[in-house]
Amino acid sequence: MNIAEAKSKVEEKGFLDIEVDVQMDLFVEIERLKKEKNAIVLAHYYVDGDIQDVSDFLGDSLGLAQKAQSTNADMIVFAGVHFMAETAKILNPTKKVVLPDLKAGCSLADSAPAGLFKAFKEKHPDHLVISYINCTSDIKALSDIICTSSNAEAILHSLPKDQKVIFAPDKNLGAYLNKKTGRDMLLWSGACMVHEIFSLEKIIKLKVRNPNAKVIAHPECEEAVLRIADFVGSTTQLLKYAVTDKAVEFIVATETGILHQMQKDAPYKTFIPAPPNNGCACNDCPYMKLNSIEKLYLCMEYETPEILMDEDLRLAAKKPIDRMLEISRAAGLLG
Repeated sequence: MNIAEAKSKVEEKGFLDIEVDVQMDLFVEIERLKKEKNAIVLAHYYVDGDIQDVSDFLGDSLGLAQKAQSTNADMIVFAGVHFMAETAKILNPTKKVVLPDLKAGCSLADSAPAGLFKAFKEKHPDHLVISYINCTSDIKALSDIICTSSNAEAILHSLPKDQKVIFAPDKNLGAYLNKKTGRDMLLWSGACMVHEIFSLEKIIKLKVRNPNAKVIAHPECEEAVLRIADFVGSTTQLLKYAVTDKAVEFIVATETGILHQMQKDAPYKTFIPAPPNNGCACNDCPYMKLNSIEKLYLCMEYETPEILMDEDLRLAAKKPIDRMLEISRAAGLLG
């Protein structure tokens, strides 16, 4: 398929469907494109290991949002999912933001349709809306403050204890925060397909077979899994704990992409992915895995697929993100 035809089908396919020469050293080519185009590659811990290794900045949602806000690059190449690239565009309206595959969505973001959420919000006019960053720009625009799993507690602690709060879209993270902070937030009933699928029974059996292993879990997991975890934290917090804790074996209840960085940072330790409740690889996010090193190269070379956004929506979605960054900075969570 030629370039023009491939570009015309990006909306349909989600990516540039162009054959890449197998002899090409994509790592070298990506480094060349970074310099030529003053581009920065931002990658989430859940993408393929090759992409993690070629990225300029690797992080969780909070770190990526901060880096997107502060970069001097002309082009931001976002190796992650759609809402993350949207966040980068919201913070950088004059910069070009490209994503390897437009269809790299998010089951959690999809679980909060804007129309239904708007109606839900209108039924509770005395509630402040805190939305987890894993949501669409439409939901961000309906929110008062955005949060990540790294800063959610700090954001809640910054509010009066009697402030009524709607928390969306993740019911598991919301329930975890309610339990940890003593709040009684009204929860939207959304969830992440990856973190919902972990099997408590299989994790317990795995723990029996590996009695010295510590169970570490992301707060998007169901409460039963969090209850047996030795440590609960954001992606970055899980990584830091796994590297610095004295234990040498860990059962990791989050998306498997994080194991790549854990193994790089602590090669002498053993990291075991927590098993899902069936035989599939459901602890791999199918959306994150749509990112490939070939698609990354192509989107940099041809600067498409590009994230575009209505300016009124961008400005409305930016306000709660700015509020999040302001509170995070005051709490000492940003570098």
